[in-house]
Amino acid sequence: MNYYTKRKILNLFFPSRCPVCDEIINVNDRFCPDCTEKITSYTGSFRISGASEFFSAFEYNKKIMPAVFLLKKGNCGNSAHAFGACLADVLKNNNISEKTDIIVPVPMSDESRQRRGYNQSELIAETVSAEINKPVKCIVRKIRETKEQKSLRRAGRKLNLRDAFQVTENITGKRILLIDDICTTGSTLSEIAVLFRKNGAEDVICATAMKVMKKKTDT
Repeated sequence: MNYYTKRKILNLFFPSRCPVCDEIINVNDRFCPDCTEKITSYTGSFRISGASEFFSAFEYNKKIMPAVFLLKKGNCGNSAHAFGACLADVLKNNNISEKTDIIVPVPMSDESRQRRGYNQSELIAETVSAEINKPVKCIVRKIRETKEQKSLRRAGRKLNLRDAFQVTENITGKRILLIDDICTTGSTLSEIAVLFRKNGAEDVICATAMKVMKKKTDT
């Protein structure tokens, strides 16, 4: 059973809702028309060490935060589909399918996944997979708990993630699309992208649902 058939069946029992305002929407819609007009597409440029390219669907701001809350703290609802489908649009517009062999979601530790019940990056990756027709492979594992990245400064974020991930399969010669939900400084994506390169990946492209924008006062 494919991804969209599953969604149609689930919609019979749990109607799709806009992850921002909770209005009922059509089964394969992302956001309602009003919220679609309010949220901000990402049009910036960002560099991830170890990756050849970076893409994101939206700017992270207050207008999109209700959907982020569902994605990370609630039952996920329609948020993973909405973010994944919109990110897939960006990737298709940049012909990323032609440059990709496998899609890899950023992992959570076993403890964190058990606590939440799902990995939101994996759910986003599954939607992207359905849209660009590339398989999802969970071939990197988080082998230790780390502090929350948002609580740390840039230098601390890098130290926090050192040796926190492990590649579990042979990826020699693979072109990898690495997917996460939110990118702030890019430390997590960079740590994994560099690890993939060390393990023989031919290329790594990073993509996220949202990008936190740098404040004018940041240094």
